[in-house]
Amino acid sequence: MCGRFRLSRRKQIIEEHFDTADWQDDWNPRYNIAPTQPIAVIRQHPREPVRHISTMRWGLIPHWAKDSSGAASTINARSETAATKPAFRDPLKFRRCLIPSDGFYEWKRNGTSKQPYCFEVNDGELFAFAGLWDGWKNPEGQWVKTCSILTTSPNAVTSAVHDRMPVILPKDHYYAWLDPGMTDVQVVSEFLKPFDPSLMRCYPVSTRINRVENDDVECSRPVEIPTVQNQLFS
Repeated sequence: MCGRFRLSRRKQIIEEHFDTADWQDDWNPRYNIAPTQPIAVIRQHPREPVRHISTMRWGLIPHWAKDSSGAASTINARSETAATKPAFRDPLKFRRCLIPSDGFYEWKRNGTSKQPYCFEVNDGELFAFAGLWDGWKNPEGQWVKTCSILTTSPNAVTSAVHDRMPVILPKDHYYAWLDPGMTDVQVVSEFLKPFDPSLMRCYPVSTRINRVENDDVECSRPVEIPTVQNQLFS
């Protein structure tokens, strides 16, 4: 799964990288983004080849849901079953998005404790998760936009720590993934593959990432770990 990630770039850099410039929401660099928090989401205009960026709540609430109680369990959607799950079936066909990031975290169990690791593309460059979104009307009659990150089987870098990884889309797949005219689920599902491990790196970080209230650059700095753990990647 993907339960924590980082988006530490400034607003202007994110807009430039993803070719969008209409972000109305405030954004400060984040180093420890957690479920149900606001995150950046990029969609394409339904009738024009123009990308829009906005903020949505992480944890998809289907438009037909009676309440928001299940949002924490829908932060991720398994790519293998998204096309058949009621919560994700329509979003996969009609409401796909990009979720910008520059790093994500997973935990490796070591006896009774867990060591967190940060995963990056190349030297920490910006990339995009494959995402799904939906709109839900709360009891007050207000529309709430929510989203989910698709996951897939791990590649050679992530498999040493976790048995799943988020779907990272290569830049040349952005257009097709966002294209509202592309409604063939079999075609878009071909994009949901493990990312090229030769373009990724991994390193251990401090356990301070475990606490949601810790959200600063120290959360993603490399740390030394005991030799027995270090052999994991030797």
